[in-house]
Amino acid sequence: MTGLDQARFREVLGHFATGITIVTANEEGVPVGFSCQSFAALSLDPPMVLLAPAKSSTSWPRIAQAGAFCVNILGEHQEAVCRAFAVSGGDKFDGVDWTPGVTGAPILAGSLAHVECTLEAIYEGGDHELVTGLVVSMGSSDGTPLLFYRSGFGRFVS
Repeated sequence: MTGLDQARFREVLGHFATGITIVTANEEGVPVGFSCQSFAALSLDPPMVLLAPAKSSTSWPRIAQAGAFCVNILGEHQEAVCRAFAVSGGDKFDGVDWTPGVTGAPILAGSLAHVECTLEAIYEGGDHELVTGLVVSMGSSDGTPLLFYRSGFGRFVS
């Protein structure tokens, strides 16, 4: 990073609390996924979302190849699931209940909400890619979100 200290950049931006998601897909009959905090609504008409996977991700290329994905928005009780999907390699779906959505992408049991998309476009974004998805299905349930703040997990308190 030219002119800026990476550790300081991470520290300052860590003051922005985000929700946590797990992005999943079905790649030729095999479920694949990764934890992602860089997720946002992009457009109402047409309904689109935006996410930003790291270029170093080993899961993202497999999801991109699938052409469709599901963004599972995690509830406060799913910290262990988030941690399992944040590591590289291994069977991230071991012990995780899920059902296939309309695109075939896994919808994780217990998620606060899910948004299924077809892959629209991928743009360069430094050490990440900016990905847009066209929403084709979605659902939600009651609960409270799992939050990420200053490099740690937290919960929403009203």
